[in-house]
Amino acid sequence: MLGSVADAEDMLQETFIRWQQAADDEIRSPRAFLVTIISRLCINHLQSARVQREEYVGQWLPEPIVTGPGSDPLEIIRVDESLSMAFLVMLERLTPVERAVLLLREVFEYEYSEIAAVLGQSATYCRQVLRRARQHVNAMRPRFKTSQRKKSDLLERFLQATRSGDMEGLVALLSSDVVLHSDGGGKGIAVPNLIRGVDNVARGALGGLNKLVPKDLVHRLAQINGEPGIVSYLNGKPYSVLTFDASEGRIRTIYVLTNPEKLSHVPELPADSS
Repeated sequence: MLGSVADAEDMLQETFIRWQQAADDEIRSPRAFLVTIISRLCINHLQSARVQREEYVGQWLPEPIVTGPGSDPLEIIRVDESLSMAFLVMLERLTPVERAVLLLREVFEYEYSEIAAVLGQSATYCRQVLRRARQHVNAMRPRFKTSQRKKSDLLERFLQATRSGDMEGLVALLSSDVVLHSDGGGKGIAVPNLIRGVDNVARGALGGLNKLVPKDLVHRLAQINGEPGIVSYLNGKPYSVLTFDASEGRIRTIYVLTNPEKLSHVPELPADSS
């Protein structure tokens, strides 16, 4: 819902505080009570956060989460499309209520009557909201999905091409309408606007952005939000995270996060890592 680990933790804590403060006779179903409270808290938070995000320096992206082995406790939850960077970015284009309805129905498989009770609306209203949300999401989804194996291969070839300065090899990996998102929050290296088009993105990756980053970064392949990605480290600390979305065997969207506040939950480089 929120795209932020810290915000999610705050909403969860506030939900449990309200649960503890509620009288026992007020709660017929703990599950329904908790889902209702946290859904409404998230909607209210998003409505107020929109003003803050309008003042955010540059592009705003959801926080990256390392979901590979050793990333406990996230390794014990189901990692699917709903956690991917591409899906979270799509959610940002929905209203808070549309986002809540879509997640409750599509991800958590709630009945319309349950969603209506959570939102304090009618089931008919929730159906209409879901239809609008689906239309927005389907319009942004790629037509053809790319397998995890193909994505991993694309990522390794992307890293090799950028390391070696192979412009021709990099262009061959990108779709013609590729888009590069970068989020530094005014605290990390990033460009303020989207970079669109294969030539512009390739030049940005090998030119402008590459010249600005430190030369002694250590790169490691990782699972970011359930998708193949790269974590770059400077002196053992996370410096940036890169992940992407692919369609028809080519990279369609690239996400780069350098805002140190959003990298605070990314594990540091192990001391014995060579």
